[in-house]
Amino acid sequence: MLTEDGKHLYVSYDEYHNLIEKLAIKVFQSGWEFDTILCLARGGMRPGDILSRVFDKPLAIMSTSSYRANAGQTQDNLDIAHYITTPKGEIAGRVLLVDDLADSGVTLNAVIHQLKNNYKPITELRSAVIWTKALSKFTPDYSVEFLPTNPWIHQPFESYDSLRPQQLIEKWSV
Repeated sequence: MLTEDGKHLYVSYDEYHNLIEKLAIKVFQSGWEFDTILCLARGGMRPGDILSRVFDKPLAIMSTSSYRANAGQTQDNLDIAHYITTPKGEIAGRVLLVDDLADSGVTLNAVIHQLKNNYKPITELRSAVIWTKALSKFTPDYSVEFLPTNPWIHQPFESYDSLRPQQLIEKWSV
């Protein structure tokens, strides 16, 4: 649900999963065949997992991080892992790169640059995201929603960003 001022988008778990299913449909209907899904952790892990299951393709993971400050609401320096975790030994062939959104585009541009320069066995690379913001300097190959007002997206699992183990103990104490 987008707020009236267009500055915040609140997404429920049902909406989130529906959007991932719509992303799967877009990729499928394009007719493009791929060998592996590479998700960017953390944002791309949930969509990557679901797409991996739907397409029955192996899931590789590359860790990136830039939203660490202010409970994950302020972009900081971008860190990209030097290694990719994959069940196939080495990532190769046609790869679908998955993240949750193209926000500024900095992360996706940097990751694609790194993959093209450092992972020569990748023969083709396409990108898929749930949301693309208007301010993004990156245009993904597949996207479900374009956000012209660049809202802050409140994803359904964000409550865990500030939840700590002691609070869980208190919550589940009888």
